[in-house]
Amino acid sequence: MHRIMIDSSILQGKKAAYFTLGCKLNFAETSTIGLQLKEHGVTTAEKGEVADICVVNTCSVTEVADSKCRQTIHKMVKQHPGAFVVVTGCYAQLKPQVIADIEGVDLVVGSEQKGQIVELIMKELSNEEPRLKSDANKKGIAIAVPTKDIRSFAPSCSHGNRTRYFLKVQDGCNYYCTYCTIPIARGRSRNGSIASMVEQAQQVAAEGGKEIVITGVNIGDFGHSTGETFFDLVKALDAVEGIERYRISSIEPNLLTDEIIEYVAQSRAFMPHFHIPLQSGSDEVLKLMHRRYDTALFRYKINKVKELMPDAFIGVDVIVGTRGERPELFEEAREFIESLDVSQLHVFSYSERPGTKALEIPYAVKPEVKHERSQVLLAMSEQKTKAFYEKFMGTVRPVLLEHAPKGRQMHGFTDNYIRVELPNREELNNQIVSVRLGGWNAKGDALKGELL
Repeated sequence: MHRIMIDSSILQGKKAAYFTLGCKLNFAETSTIGLQLKEHGVTTAEKGEVADICVVNTCSVTEVADSKCRQTIHKMVKQHPGAFVVVTGCYAQLKPQVIADIEGVDLVVGSEQKGQIVELIMKELSNEEPRLKSDANKKGIAIAVPTKDIRSFAPSCSHGNRTRYFLKVQDGCNYYCTYCTIPIARGRSRNGSIASMVEQAQQVAAEGGKEIVITGVNIGDFGHSTGETFFDLVKALDAVEGIERYRISSIEPNLLTDEIIEYVAQSRAFMPHFHIPLQSGSDEVLKLMHRRYDTALFRYKINKVKELMPDAFIGVDVIVGTRGERPELFEEAREFIESLDVSQLHVFSYSERPGTKALEIPYAVKPEVKHERSQVLLAMSEQKTKAFYEKFMGTVRPVLLEHAPKGRQMHGFTDNYIRVELPNREELNNQIVSVRLGGWNAKGDALKGELL
């Protein structure tokens, strides 16, 4: 799409407020939007300040997510009276006009135009007949194309308020799982080139960044746009001088090849940390979901990681209460998940999504049963995480420390993703240091560390 040429002086001196819902990819994209606005003279509004521009980046993975998006939009409009309100993200792509009709919303930007959001804001602010906030009948402008026409890849590599950078390597998905709206919201799989990813990683190193998290919708599917592979990308990024840590945020088990696992196990900078979506531990439910693997393959991948990297942290996504998940199938899934040597479960309750094939599956799980099943797996996750952390008490691990507010403990993560707390020392911010891991902190969500 051609670029929109507008005088950027209209943004000079304005303040912006940001709110992001959903995944790490959304947070990375919001941070990039913020950086782009900053380049045009926009500063971030402090807490309690009324902003001139509000950016809401939305999620639509569940009905609850949709509801939170609407609530957030209403809240932002109320907290920042008179602000120019722009909404983007998955919910904006799926329901652009619904959002545009919300009082106070000025602009809705779909997935194809997300990379042009700053230019679109400037264009609307430059309009000779700007929207009058007092005119409740004036609707916002919705700019979105049908899913089949989403083709652009908007680069993103940013860190927001965190030490870690998030590098977007891929967008969209060609996997039409029966429960999921993401392919409808983000379009087909596409990516930037390996050369462009390496260039962005080099820029991170030049800025003093030490850790990059590789993000995307289906990162293992990297290469559709350029004829390259995710494995090629991993090797190229590993060679970037100055970056000391990489983490693979989430990769499908069927795309996590043995060569990737073997390479990570001996690589210079890739950490012993994997996030692998399972979604169900029942083969029958996996078939109903149209997932591209079975439990045997999943177990093989977990065992392969642990064989080569015994200390690896493995996070696993699981959905409970999907259509077709009869009681005996949930029990089968629970037993399978319990038998896995994994470190944490990310548990989601199934949500009915319009336009998905799952609605054609006849057996529906009651909401109270979904809740019960969710609680069972959350308790299991807590036990697994506790056991993983306690296994490393008394050992020494490298920790990348992050800035902490005055009077608060510093925290950071070990190479294998154990959260550690230390007394605050500003000079250690963004430094990798050797730490002896002690017992639990007061909140029970991190280990206390002793600097060596």
